[in-house]
Amino acid sequence: MTVLKVLTYPDPFLKTVVQPVVEFDQQLKKIADDMAETMYESNGIGLAATQVGIDMQMVVIDVLHKKDDEVDYEKKPLVMINPVIIEKTDKLFFEEGCLSVPDYRAEVERYGEIKVRYNQLDGSEITTEADGLFAICIQHELDHLKGILFIDKIPLLKRKMIQKKLKKQAAQ
Repeated sequence: MTVLKVLTYPDPFLKTVVQPVVEFDQQLKKIADDMAETMYESNGIGLAATQVGIDMQMVVIDVLHKKDDEVDYEKKPLVMINPVIIEKTDKLFFEEGCLSVPDYRAEVERYGEIKVRYNQLDGSEITTEADGLFAICIQHELDHLKGILFIDKIPLLKRKMIQKKLKKQAAQ
């Protein structure tokens, strides 16, 4: 497996609306494995293909892998291809961060419960219900597939301040 380069704001590719996956082959599996390895290496809980410069609707998620004082969970990344949220309820605010927007966190409005339909690596379709952190993570990653960053969902003044600092850091 290969650790891929995670793009950071203001990289223009992060604003790309990516294309659906049409071929379910060994190359797709390798990309998913590389994305999962990158997510774990970056200590993230989710990663969208957009974040590593890949033009396809695929995300990897693992909200349980983080080590805590009591348990070291096994790594079991969930790969979602061509995901679509088909139901959503219970709006809430949740503090989010992002591998593509390092060192910044902000409260974002999301849904507390969702139902999502997606393809697995073999092309088969599945529907999953999610709540809590899992639901938040799915929504965050699916936004990436539409070229939306979590900072696009925060108040304008705070967003402009963060964008200015990130652009300054990128120029250095």
